[in-house]
Amino acid sequence: MNLARLWAAIGKGAWRSADDHPNESHAPHSPRGFSDSPVARGQETVDIEFPRAPRSPDLQPLPTGSSAPAFPTTGPHGHRQRIREKLLTRGPDALADYELLEMLLFLAFKQGDTKPLAKALINRYGSFANVIAASAEELGRLRGMGSHAVTAIKLVQASATRSARGEVIDRPVLNDWDRLMDYLTASLAREKTEVFRVLYLDTKNRLMADEEQRRGTVNHTPVYPREVVKRALELHATALILVHNHPSGDPTPSKDDIQMTKEVQMAAGVLGITVHDHLIVGNGRWVSFRERDLVK
Repeated sequence: MNLARLWAAIGKGAWRSADDHPNESHAPHSPRGFSDSPVARGQETVDIEFPRAPRSPDLQPLPTGSSAPAFPTTGPHGHRQRIREKLLTRGPDALADYELLEMLLFLAFKQGDTKPLAKALINRYGSFANVIAASAEELGRLRGMGSHAVTAIKLVQASATRSARGEVIDRPVLNDWDRLMDYLTASLAREKTEVFRVLYLDTKNRLMADEEQRRGTVNHTPVYPREVVKRALELHATALILVHNHPSGDPTPSKDDIQMTKEVQMAAGVLGITVHDHLIVGNGRWVSFRERDLVK
């Protein structure tokens, strides 16, 4: 399994298209854009600034209801040489998630036992994949995490995304849907806010560019069809695939998602640009508008 597919599979299980659900209605809002269903509307959103100081006093697990942390204690139970030998002699599949994270932290801490920090991070975020996907700002506020540790963790995420992108760029993406979804999963599945992206294709449906157009709130991203089409003309693209994520994990399209897709399709069609599909990425599921006859 290559790095791209490993990242796409970590902590999620098999990927599948989401089950059909009836679209939920939402109150109108402005500006209109892609929005995460079924999050309620009319609630005030507040931008949260991450203070540089004071740092968090410890790495206590986040509230998880009745579920207990993955590790009751975070004390040392081994050493670096033993873990290295385990990796080299038995392969990476023999390592537990906390051991992978422990070895990753070796890059930041040249000496000392990194196992307690690795276990504490997984206790807090719930899984290895969630630790890797956590923002640099949030990780940097945790006690015991310095800039080197944050850099090491984000380097893994960047490497996985870059590897996945390398498997789809300049290739006919419509003929290799699995690789495309691996790439989009690595890029978007664990984002905490909605992100709207456009895949620009050439006459042979090869991926020319993948560009982030807008970044919104937890349940709304304003999208402007004119900007999408203008950029397609600049790139000499002849086709598009629209993509955005639902941070709630539920990729069910909202009415705003459907309406905005129609508007982009109409604007692109005037100039002879085809909208092949609109994909919504959730956590473990995804939706294709074309499969649901929402794009024709």
